[in-house]
Amino acid sequence: MPDTAGTATNKKRPLWYNLNLLHLPVPALMSIGHRASGAFLFLGLIWFLFLLDMSLVSSAGFEHARSYIANPLVKLSLIVCLWAYLHHLFAGIRHLLLDLEIGLELSTARKSAVAVFAVSIALTALIGARLW
Repeated sequence: MPDTAGTATNKKRPLWYNLNLLHLPVPALMSIGHRASGAFLFLGLIWFLFLLDMSLVSSAGFEHARSYIANPLVKLSLIVCLWAYLHHLFAGIRHLLLDLEIGLELSTARKSAVAVFAVSIALTALIGARLW
């Protein structure tokens, strides 16, 4: 009977796994961003509903919401939410096209992932500059 216990301990095992996100391909980063932005938007829905409720209660509530949104930190948070929405939207469209077997080639998938990042950041910059 061979000694399997001795050979298992002699194998070189990695001490740690490199989970650095910089080594992932662009489509993987885009997919992670799609999931993270979806979770962020789901959790941000509480804040959005709070703002909506505050603005609809009365005219004083509307003015309070308006002054709250005028805070630069709140504006920055809204721009981050805008990016999350746009990224989630365009990544979702990309995933729908992949489900329809459009753009499955490796080079096309990489280009579409880069396009999702580029379009969502560009539109966020344009709309965010207008909102600021």
